[in-house]
Amino acid sequence: MTAIDLSLRPNSKLPLLTSIYPLIDTHTHFDAPVFDEDRGLQARQAYEHGVRHLVLVGYLARHFDRLYTIQQAFAQPLQSTMINSTTSITDASVHTDLYPQTHIALGLHPFYIEQHTDTHLEQLAQLLDEQQPLAIGEIGLDTFTNIMKQPEMLAKQQRFFNAQLDMAVRHQLPVMLHIRKAHAEALALLKAHAYNAHKLGGIAHSFSGGEQEAKAFVKLGFKLGVTGQVTNPNAKKLRRAIQAAVEMYGIECLVIETDCPDMTPIMCQTSAGSQSALGQSVDNEWQGAAGHNRNVPSNLPWVLHTLSELLNVAPADLARQLWQNSCDALQVTWAYPEPSVTIE
Repeated sequence: MTAIDLSLRPNSKLPLLTSIYPLIDTHTHFDAPVFDEDRGLQARQAYEHGVRHLVLVGYLARHFDRLYTIQQAFAQPLQSTMINSTTSITDASVHTDLYPQTHIALGLHPFYIEQHTDTHLEQLAQLLDEQQPLAIGEIGLDTFTNIMKQPEMLAKQQRFFNAQLDMAVRHQLPVMLHIRKAHAEALALLKAHAYNAHKLGGIAHSFSGGEQEAKAFVKLGFKLGVTGQVTNPNAKKLRRAIQAAVEMYGIECLVIETDCPDMTPIMCQTSAGSQSALGQSVDNEWQGAAGHNRNVPSNLPWVLHTLSELLNVAPADLARQLWQNSCDALQVTWAYPEPSVTIE
């Protein structure tokens, strides 16, 4: 491994990150169209910056095939830096770069509940029988908008959440939770369900709650997914919640993720504002994606190093523990590669 180059230091006033540690990006939307022009390049840079595994996370049934197309493209000898859901790579010039291993989670995102149908649940159930993905997600509850707060909308979200938790129990798979402005409701539903995160694993993805919610999810057995939001010094509520959970349960309760192309670390932003491109419009889930600060998997080390400073834990020790935490949450046994550190 080599030192992180200036592509991870868009602001020249920031200190250069010189040590690379093996990392798992537990939640991405790396299949999104905003990566079609340079997905191969971004995957190669992610590997160079320590990312050894990344998870492609589903949210709409119509995009499930796209997840597998991207995974298959990376599974074969890669022959192009332009890897997308429609372009054949068989005629491109061969190169020998290394890429993170890609894995798939399948789920029906609560924000798009108006678009989900029972047929989509049936489609998901069939794919779980045939494909056996790594996890089920992202699933949960979302009352971010007034429409989502309507009783009929929330009831449908709860029904789909329960149905997908049932599938997780049936297939003995971990879940990736999307909970936004609905932590109390989600916790109540999880406590009443047979899903046992202590046994099956699971991640409270892009955790955004307070101290009590953080400790409650960890008590149920979930790891807290930490994104680039933690790099913002103004994210005081999130930082306090992480510290409170760690104080009670140790750093074993955390995993990290980019949630790319969203949640760009503050030091990697190139324009003002960091509004998510996903989950703002139910009609076009990537509305405005071209104009927002696109996050990429190679930005994951910034989350590691910010957590290291916040928790006063050496980056090397934290990286090794986060790897184990991710394996525990995803119910896998990926061996930790010994890091090779180069300082320029």
